[in-house]
Amino acid sequence: MDLINQAQNVPAAVGPYSQAVRSGNLLFCSGQIPINPASGKIEATDVEGQARQVLANIHALLTSQNLDFSCVLKATVFLQNMADFPKVNPIYEEAFKGHKPARSTVAVAGLPLGALIEIEVTAEVL
Repeated sequence: MDLINQAQNVPAAVGPYSQAVRSGNLLFCSGQIPINPASGKIEATDVEGQARQVLANIHALLTSQNLDFSCVLKATVFLQNMADFPKVNPIYEEAFKGHKPARSTVAVAGLPLGALIEIEVTAEVL
């Protein structure tokens, strides 16, 4: 098992966990919230901007392991408000460029640092 804790261009973990864990041919990525890695803060105030930042963070994490969105097997999207689903869906679809991994989307009572969205993924290491 390999722990990934300091991937470049990915926000540092906001708690006692790794950014990702690689086990065999699977990469389990911790949930990403919309922290801009350059500032260490959530800058976007709307769910669309936050979704773009979350997906950029996931892309950077995957890239750090020589992977991309096409390697994602499963994604879980956490939304503070399920009414935001139609706003997030096209942004998600654009990031995945036609790749359609298994996905769950759930509404939650709250997310770290007041985020509106968090996404975690599991990817296959090729």
